[in-house]
This record gives sequence, structure tokens and C-alpha cells, in this order.
Amino acid sequence: MNALPDLLRLLSLPLFGWAAVRDVRTRRVPNRTWLPLLVLGAALLVWDVANVLHGAASGDIGMVVLRLVISLGVVAPLGVLFWRVGAFGGADAKALATLCLLFPFVPIYRPFDSLVMPLAETSGVFSLTVLTNAALVGGAVPFVLFARNALAGHVGLVAFLGRPVRWRELPSTHGRLLARANGLEAGLDLDALRMYLRWRETTLETLRASPDRSRDPASLPAERPTPGDGAVEPLTDGGERADPWGAAAFLDAVEGSAYGTTPARLRAALDALVRRERLWVTPAIPFLVPLFVGLCLALVYGDLLYAVLGVFGLF
Repeated sequence: MNALPDLLRLLSLPLFGWAAVRDVRTRRVPNRTWLPLLVLGAALLVWDVANVLHGAASGDIGMVVLRLVISLGVVAPLGVLFWRVGAFGGADAKALATLCLLFPFVPIYRPFDSLVMPLAETSGVFSLTVLTNAALVGGAVPFVLFARNALAGHVGLVAFLGRPVRWRELPSTHGRLLARANGLEAGLDLDALRMYLRWRETTLETLRASPDRSRDPASLPAERPTPGDGAVEPLTDGGERADPWGAAAFLDAVEGSAYGTTPARLRAALDALVRRERLWVTPAIPFLVPLFVGLCLALVYGDLLYAVLGVFGLF
């Protein structure tokens, strides 16, 4: 719609790419990452609307408002909804909202006179095109996992969901322990495992070396740096341990918020961790990665959904 603002929007790509890489490596993206992009998006949006109002760019103001309302009033809140139900991380929701402000309309690029990008048709709401592209890219992850597992000799339904990881690698691995594949009733977020190990001031190697002692809450250190400190009184009942592994004490220290785990789930996961050599982990790839890939594909090609429907003769 506006050539120069559309070119300036490309300045956001390196930052989106950096955020995706950081999310893969650390699962943490600072909130300040999005501030310059929000400022850029707001400035470019004002520029776009001013150009349309003054006739400097083609476009019906009613259609511009409609697409803007859908992008900011429908697509962006979807990210918040997905975050509330646990389908998105906080960074994923913020990235989608930022993208909705930056790309509410379809940008047009002409690297050559005979070449116009996006190459294929897109919906009028570009952020929606990016979201559908990201969903298709994310949908391919299970098949990539299965292919990787099959090459290593692991097949079955679980091969679509995760991969086996050696126990030594778990403290530095992102993802979630799968439940049934590891003989558990519920999975465990590996971030919760790292929180627990830091709270106990110990390592997984130490727990495996002396599991019986580590199950006894009396083995908990009197003072713990994070979260909280102070003595923990071991709870007993008739000589039986009432809090194996100190799981309940740990969750009390973090006010019960450790990625949805419970004392029973944590205990069961720790029992498996000290027995098994490998455990199945779902990688839980951050949606920021397919979102960034979906954005790049949308800028170059357009809406992948049309291509997929065309393959099946539906479009």
C-alpha cells in the first residue's frame, strides 16, 4: 500500500529472528525486545493511514479500517487467548501482537520490475496470513521428529511427540517429560526440574548417586538460596516419609507455581529420573520459531494455505 513504510517494516526481521533464536536457546525473551518494534509499528501505521487519507497511496479507507480492526482486534487477542489456555508462551503472545501492529496490511515489494512479492495470493489481513503460515510450519514439527527418531531406530506414536534424551542432558534440555512414554501419570516441565535442583542446591548426578537419601526430606539443606531459605522440618508419620524428595516443601517455597506440577507429579518424575538412562522429552518448540518462518514465507510467497488447498484440489 505504501512503498517506503513497507520497506521500513523489513527492519523488524532481524529482531524477530534474534528473538526466535534466543527463545530456542533459553526459552526467555526480554520484554524490552518488543518496545522498539511497537514504536516502529505505531509510527508506520500512522504513516500508512495518513498516506491513504491524503491520497498519496491507493486504498479505500473503509477497507483499511476493517483490516486494521481484524488484525488488532481479532488476531492479536488470539495470542492472548492461546497464552491463557497454555498453547502459547508469553513471548509468543507478545510477538504475535507486535506483528499485528507492524503488518496489519499486505506489504508489496518489487525487487525487480517483473517480480512482485508476495508471489502468491494472500488474505487482506497480512497478520492472519502469517499466523496460518506459522500454524502450517508448526504442524510439520511432529513429522520432522518422527523422521529423526526413525533414523535412530525409534518408531511408534511417541516418535511424533518427542525424542529420547540421556539423563545427563536433561538439566540443559528445554521441553517437557512425556507422561506415558516414561511410565508417568503426568509429564513434568524441565524448567520445574531445574528450579527444584537449584532449590536443593544439588545436581541430578547427586540424586542418582544416592536416591534413597535424597528421597528423605531430612536430607534437604537447612538454607536454600532460591527460592527462600531457612530450615525445613522433615515431616514424618509413624516412621514413614510424608514428603519424599521434599517435593511439597519445594512447591510451598515457590508458592505452588512451578509450571503446573504437583508434589505427586514431581515425586513420580524424580523416581523415573534416578532409574532410567533415557527419558522421552517433547521439545515444545517455541511458537516464535514457526511465527518467524511464517512471516518470512508470507513476505516472499504469500499464504501457504492456498498452496496446500491447491495440492488437494480444494482451491
